[in-house]
Amino acid sequence: MRRIYLDHSATTPVHPDVAALAVEYMTDKFGNPSSVHAFGREARKAVERARQQLAELINCQSREIIFTSGGTEADNLAIKGVANACRQKGNHIITSQVEHHAVLHVCEYLARRGFEVTYLPVDEHGMVRLSDVEAAITDRTILISIMMVNNEVGAIQPVTEIGTLARQRGIYFHTDAVQAVGNIPVDVQEMNIDLLSLSGHKFYAPKGVGALYVRKGVRIEQQQHGGGHERNLRSGTENVPAIAALGLAAEIARNELPERMRHNIELRDRLIDGIIERIPYVRLNGHRQLRSPNN
Repeated sequence: MRRIYLDHSATTPVHPDVAALAVEYMTDKFGNPSSVHAFGREARKAVERARQQLAELINCQSREIIFTSGGTEADNLAIKGVANACRQKGNHIITSQVEHHAVLHVCEYLARRGFEVTYLPVDEHGMVRLSDVEAAITDRTILISIMMVNNEVGAIQPVTEIGTLARQRGIYFHTDAVQAVGNIPVDVQEMNIDLLSLSGHKFYAPKGVGALYVRKGVRIEQQQHGGGHERNLRSGTENVPAIAALGLAAEIARNELPERMRHNIELRDRLIDGIIERIPYVRLNGHRQLRSPNN
């Protein structure tokens, strides 16, 4: 029986070219990127190429990319890192009630350690209201963390407006963009984003690799100590096969994004319209237009 997979929000199949590149760096080009000999330099070149490919996808400088094991680690590093680095400035964090557990559980952890967390509600479409964000800000607020695309209903949050507000108030803005990168255009400059989490397996790279964008100048404290890898923010020998694969997946996503969006929107709207027309008493979860093309 032919199987049909409809759960790309959970994970995607690895692109064949991406898988082939990962195998190449597991078998032939297996050097440690911290080694100074030719094998190590070859691996380091792959890591830095991937960093540049990812930077071009989200419009940042390559040195602002920190490779992680995925979105969860990136969220932890962003939120705990800022909380610990900015504790003298304040102890208040703003997030939403509909964040992924990788954000919610981190905020709960910090709340048990003296931080104050405000969990914003959402409207009937699953959208955070900008007015609620503004009203929640205090003189002790150090971080706002609102996801870019909701992983359940696909609602695209007003991150640009939130980022602008945060920048005006001198507050760091983090967004969990795991469901966004590779599905919609993401520009950290235009969106006024200070920290952004992403995960490779959501856009045809392997599981177990992701990244955190950290804008130059953002104060953040390392959560994993060791050999000082990744600008001393994420120690541990880099997973070169997965990182090289992530870079290629990012390049493919950048080149194919307009067509991917067009194709997914066509399928999405056809499915939604067909269900609404044929089944009575149906209610669509999330916003009709402001939703990810693949949701």
